[in-house]
Amino acid sequence: MNSQSSTHSLRKTRADHATEIAEDYVELIAELVQTQGTCRVTELARRMGVSHVTASRTVGRLVTAGLAKTRPHQPIELTPQGERMAARARARHEVVFEFLKHLGVSEQIANSDAEGIEHHCSPETLAAMTRFIQSENNRSSQ
Repeated sequence: MNSQSSTHSLRKTRADHATEIAEDYVELIAELVQTQGTCRVTELARRMGVSHVTASRTVGRLVTAGLAKTRPHQPIELTPQGERMAARARARHEVVFEFLKHLGVSEQIANSDAEGIEHHCSPETLAAMTRFIQSENNRSSQ
């Protein structure tokens, strides 16, 4: 692999990782707003298992990217763009989670594994997983 190709590959990996983090954060923000009515950096940090500073910096990046909005000492809200990203991430998670459960993976492990896998599935793979789930559901209802 030449150095130009290697550099491109590393940049893509970093960009993909940044997108994963953004998706995880907006998904959790949406969940907290839905279940608790509000999302604060302290709760976000606790649930993500990171320091308050790390969560605050990440929220700042979400704000810069147009995915969230907040003011000092105020709750975090998702923008419409952030809400769409959260909904897509949640839907991907559900497909992977259900697929793994249909394969016989325990619910706890399926949920944990889906957290990592969901970010790396192409639309084609997700569509195949969805067809498999539907096929299995149809078979079990007959």
